[in-house]
Amino acid sequence: MTLLAELDRNSSVPLYRQLRAALEREILAGRLGTEGRLPSSRELATALGVSRNTVVTAYQELIAEGYVTPMPRSGLAVNAELHAEPPPPPTGRRFDWDARIAPAPDADLPISHRPRDWQRYRYPFLSGQPSADLFPRRAWQRSLRAAMEGSNFWPSLSDSGDADDPMLVEALCRHILPARGIDAEPSQVLVTLGSQQGQALIAGELLGPGKRLAVEDPGYPDLWHIAVRAGASLVPMDVDGGGLVPTDALASCDAVAVTPSHQYPTNVTLTVGRRNQLLDASPDLVIVEDDYDAEFRYSGSPTPALKALDRRGQVVYLGSFSKFLAPGLRLGFLVADARLVAALRERRRFQVRHAPGQQQRALALLITSGDYARALRRARTILRDRWRRTVAAVDTHLGWRPAFGDTFPAGGTALWVVGPPELNSRALAAAARARSVLVEPSESYHLREPRALNAVKIGFASVPTDRIDAGIAELATAWSSGTAQAAGVGVVG
Repeated sequence: MTLLAELDRNSSVPLYRQLRAALEREILAGRLGTEGRLPSSRELATALGVSRNTVVTAYQELIAEGYVTPMPRSGLAVNAELHAEPPPPPTGRRFDWDARIAPAPDADLPISHRPRDWQRYRYPFLSGQPSADLFPRRAWQRSLRAAMEGSNFWPSLSDSGDADDPMLVEALCRHILPARGIDAEPSQVLVTLGSQQGQALIAGELLGPGKRLAVEDPGYPDLWHIAVRAGASLVPMDVDGGGLVPTDALASCDAVAVTPSHQYPTNVTLTVGRRNQLLDASPDLVIVEDDYDAEFRYSGSPTPALKALDRRGQVVYLGSFSKFLAPGLRLGFLVADARLVAALRERRRFQVRHAPGQQQRALALLITSGDYARALRRARTILRDRWRRTVAAVDTHLGWRPAFGDTFPAGGTALWVVGPPELNSRALAAAARARSVLVEPSESYHLREPRALNAVKIGFASVPTDRIDAGIAELATAWSSGTAQAAGVGVVG
């Protein structure tokens, strides 16, 4: 038997691992063990000039991995199954997965596609993406380390069944929700993997075939997909400068989904009068409030959450840490009647059980230490400046307007900018991308046909402040090239 292996005694890889790998190659190539047993550990050690323990350890790993089989009173032999005749190729057709996968009921709904490599673009004017200079990296790293120490260790690593981290729930009730005017007990709070999981849990529990969900149009396309996949029908509602426009159509709906603080995507705020209209529309209407970008208001006092006005307990409040911290953390929460929270908790258990323990505990420590509030104040200051610069750049280089009124709403992390009727924002986005500028065309955010094409969503959170003006100037150059001036099918405004 010839073993074609060279052992490098100067390598950082232990000799027994080098030997195990070499033996594996020889076995799989059919050059070792084909005539019966393998050489004994003593024989092989002598032949290779290594210690017997090195060979024994290598053999033990090969036995554990199924390459070698111990033979009673005969030593070791190569596993016969390794060199068995391969089974004949299957006859007939391949398994038909297409026949098993149900057709998507939401295939005709719009969807927003963003490049996964958005970081490599110089001017990524996308909403919902993190900003490296805003993320509290050191504070988060401290919290992650602390989450693995002392009394925090087991809450971070244990399987908690359907329970959330009590420290995080307490932090939400004491520090986060009061700022939105919400007084909640721990039994009314559920931690989610971002607000979108909250929407999916609600849809699965409360919506289904025959149910009707009123939605903002323009609005949040992912919510539309979630609801339709749950079996619900969508009832589009107009949006104007005062937010969602309540109509008599609400009387026939089981639920309404609304973004009161900063309407997605126009950024307008739902007026107090309309908030009361929603609450008074029907005692049987479930109101799903996504408190989108509520942390970022750049003038005046923040408007309390719709949930703060809820007297019947019909509002389900969704919050997220994705927009401020980072979407990749996938942490959010919902607040609702304790009976609904209990049902959603049970539903979540049989899907993902709970959010990662270390993430929950680290976030709780970040909040209770005061680091979260400090980082939020800093982010708000920086984003206020970016909002001002973006507004000024749009006015200077494009001269386009907001969807409603004469001034852009002072808040959020993006502008909804309406261009001239001949603007084809899909073509503009393609032309801008070639100039390393990313913007989002308007058609993805419209439910009804024809879907408007003469608006763009310009996010400013993930673009460095000193690049904003140059980036909008590049966008204007893409527009002036003429490639995006074919009339769109639908028009905003």
